[in-house]
Amino acid sequence: MASTPVSVIVVSRGRGESLGLTLVGLSRLIHDNYEIVIVADTEGQAAVRRAGLAEQVKIIPFADPNISEARNRGIAAAAGEILAFIDDDAVPEPTWLRYLTEPFADPEVAATGGFVIGRNGISFQWKASAVDYTGHSDPLPVDETRPTVLTPPAGRAIKTEGTNMAFRRSVLAGLGGFDPAYRFFLDETDLNMRLAKAGHATAIAPLARVHHAFAPSPRRAPSRAPRDLFEIGASLSVYLRRHCPDAERRTVVEAFTRARHRSLIDHMVAGRLEPRDVLRLRRRLSDGLRVGKERPLGPLAAIGHAKTAFLPFTSLTRKPGIVLSGSFRSRRKLRRQAAEMAAKGCSVTLFLFSSTALYHRVRMRRDGVWEHRGGTWGRSDRAGKIVQLTTKRKRKRAEIGKIAAQRGIDPQNS
Repeated sequence: MASTPVSVIVVSRGRGESLGLTLVGLSRLIHDNYEIVIVADTEGQAAVRRAGLAEQVKIIPFADPNISEARNRGIAAAAGEILAFIDDDAVPEPTWLRYLTEPFADPEVAATGGFVIGRNGISFQWKASAVDYTGHSDPLPVDETRPTVLTPPAGRAIKTEGTNMAFRRSVLAGLGGFDPAYRFFLDETDLNMRLAKAGHATAIAPLARVHHAFAPSPRRAPSRAPRDLFEIGASLSVYLRRHCPDAERRTVVEAFTRARHRSLIDHMVAGRLEPRDVLRLRRRLSDGLRVGKERPLGPLAAIGHAKTAFLPFTSLTRKPGIVLSGSFRSRRKLRRQAAEMAAKGCSVTLFLFSSTALYHRVRMRRDGVWEHRGGTWGRSDRAGKIVQLTTKRKRKRAEIGKIAAQRGIDPQNS
């Protein structure tokens, strides 16, 4: 029996290369009932065609620099009962959708959010947090082995990260989707606040994980230094108008501006920005804050049902997760073997251990293989000991235990 139909929505603009890798991950999900909706500019549409998926996914042309409006176009085209979102610079673990949608079995749950892993493929960028009416977020301790359903107190909301979140379509569409007044920044936070005000519960699903690379964009350089702060300022002003009492807005803006200025100075000291860049970015932030105070706001109209039927995607993964491992010196042979198995429908994890204490790194290759590299005695968890006294066999077993749930691996048979 098929599970609840899920629409996965990806917005892409100016990131055809990274979108290609996202599509590799989405095409190998361990899930039996999902469609893929790509809202993209011409570069993103070309990436879908290069991946050979033009007939298997819904493509919605859209090139305007407004992520909220782009997501709303995706919602309008999505026919699933659950709508999941992932960014075009992120890659999902194979079981991502399974764990992200599990909490919707509880009819009280309207939204879910998962954990996000950073560039090294191991450390977390985000786990769980709550946000308040000023836009400030605080970490939220949760059980990291199972979903936690949360209903926040007045004035606060459970935060979902835009690159790993899902919503019940009926609720999201009924609220009008995302507010186009937020062209970038605080768009999902505003939605979180509206969900909370409407009394809806949000679940944190810690085993629903994606890898997020922070790809360059018109607003962020490869070094992660900002290129423009205009929309960040504009969105903050819009958010405060929507959710923050008048008397507190000036204090919030002043604190936010000071923090951004300190961040710019840090980037300059590190050599990522020139002094003239700092001055320009400060002006752009100020201009955005001013424009956001005047940006038209109004009620959001409900989004109607999709005009096209649900388009089931047939995952390339048809077999249980398997593990290959060996010496880094044998990497060419092992990579060929792993690629052959992936082509046959397996979810493949490849461990390449060297006789060193090098730190571990994880990435998904474009052939769909998850590759773990590092020293037998090196640390994977960055909070662990720098040197791990162990054998290759024990190390393999320990690392499999960390990722078995995400890869669909049976630890007893690996």
